[in-house]
Amino acid sequence: MPKIKWTRAYEKRFAKLPENVKETTYKQLDLLIANPTYPSLRLEKLTEDIWAFSVTMNYRVTFQYDNGDILLRKIGTHDILRHP
Repeated sequence: MPKIKWTRAYEKRFAKLPENVKETTYKQLDLLIANPTYPSLRLEKLTEDIWAFSVTMNYRVTFQYDNGDILLRKIGTHDILRHP
C-alpha cells in the first residue's frame, strides 16, 4: 500500500481549507489508494509525471507517484491546474 507524503506547498494550502473540504479530501485519498480509477476522482494526467484528482467540483489535488508512494503537490481550486 502506498504511503501518502506531501509538499510544504500542499501542507500550507490544506491548512487554510474549510473543514468539510478537508474531510472530503481524506475520503478521496482513501479512494485513490484503493481504486485510482474510481469515477468520482476524475483522475487526470497533467504532465508526464504529474496527475490531478477531484476533491469536490471546485477543488483538485495535484500529485505525483514517488517510488510507489503518492506525493501530494498542491490543493486548491481548478486554477492550480495551470501550474501543477
